[in-house]
Amino acid sequence: MFTSSVGILRLVGIVEGISYLVLLAIAMPLKYLLDFSMAVTIVGGLHGVLFVLFAVMVVIVKFKKRWSILWGIWALFLSIIPFGTFYLDKQLKTKE
Repeated sequence: MFTSSVGILRLVGIVEGISYLVLLAIAMPLKYLLDFSMAVTIVGGLHGVLFVLFAVMVVIVKFKKRWSILWGIWALFLSIIPFGTFYLDKQLKTKE
């Protein structure tokens, strides 16, 4: 999985997707239901770094594999939908 740029993108996508779900399902309720805003600060910062890393990897893979710009837009669109990066991972398994 780590031997190619697509494999690294898959790994980053999975980790980014998990961080997004943790942010939405755990940190946000902690902030708004228990007034514990530090959870969003920590998880949100980590998710932000992972999102930027994911976006950079999408650009790298797009140019390295010479995939279309629409694929890059599709990959970035999926990253803002909960569970979207897991769907992208399923698609990338067939391209690796």
